[in-house]
Amino acid sequence: MRIVIAGAGAIGGYIGAKLAKAGADVVLFARGPHLLAMQLRGLRVLSPDGDFDVRPQVTGDLATIGHADVIFLGVKAHGLTSLAPSLRPLFGPDTAVVSTQNGIPWWYFQGYGGELDGLRLERVDPGGVIAGAIEPRRVVGSLAYFATEIVEPGVIRHTEGNKISFGEPDGTKSDRARTIADPLIAAGFRCPINQRFRHEIWVKLLGNVAFNPISALTGGTLEELARDPDVSTVVRALMAETEAVARTLNIELPITIDQRMAGAEKVGAHKTSMLQDFEAGRPLEIEAIVGAVVELGERLGVAMPATRTVYACAKMLDEKSRSAKAGAVAQRLATVARRL
Repeated sequence: MRIVIAGAGAIGGYIGAKLAKAGADVVLFARGPHLLAMQLRGLRVLSPDGDFDVRPQVTGDLATIGHADVIFLGVKAHGLTSLAPSLRPLFGPDTAVVSTQNGIPWWYFQGYGGELDGLRLERVDPGGVIAGAIEPRRVVGSLAYFATEIVEPGVIRHTEGNKISFGEPDGTKSDRARTIADPLIAAGFRCPINQRFRHEIWVKLLGNVAFNPISALTGGTLEELARDPDVSTVVRALMAETEAVARTLNIELPITIDQRMAGAEKVGAHKTSMLQDFEAGRPLEIEAIVGAVVELGERLGVAMPATRTVYACAKMLDEKSRSAKAGAVAQRLATVARRL
């Protein structure tokens, strides 16, 4: 089985590294300094389970790979709009595309049935670009439950966790999902296949929609957000509004807000992926995680005053961060130009 990691960052890179270590046929696609470092020195993983180095095939050009059996989408949700149309050279007749993004995926309402069947969320898939590039029959849902970060180009730190769950959008327990899971299990991951995968999306989203943007706004770790009496009240308000949206979609969550808060506190001094992105000057995954829930709330008539407030603040933070980064880059280029 030929596996392509389309976006070998913290999540995708860790999956690819573990697969390579286990001897799987895997190709990593990346860009920038991270790509260059992996091409020159390979990929290093720092982990409490043991550090290791691998030298998988790495490329910055998807067109050079050929057909893949499985493609893992390792980029953040906002990166899919530009990535999806470039995947076409990788598609064979039965190529499966595994989404690993947080938030509500672009395919959520494909084959959903009822009056919401085929609904496209503009904040998730602007203009329908992703859905137009990836046929519904190729999609396999996935959620990653481990903490990783790129500490420097070519080096990924794994903090905890080894679970990747899978689910077919139609709710079947397919041979395809098991075939995809097998090499990951051989690489050391736990890979349950969930026939109620849309429920699992909302369980994870219950925490992400609150903890991620608030952590970026405050700089707080999960432990700090859960323990602070004032901030935890805001976190709970966002969770309650998210739970109300899920309930309108007939999703009854198998976990309470109290349990979700206790779980976050137990994780300890962990920075959410959104806080890591903000500190690194990267774009924030605001729309798929928070904006999509707000958009759904609008459509379904669910009041979301707390979520709207946090969404607006986090969105402005992201825009100002991007503007500042663009300004710094322009200044550096101007300085170089003056020296020439």
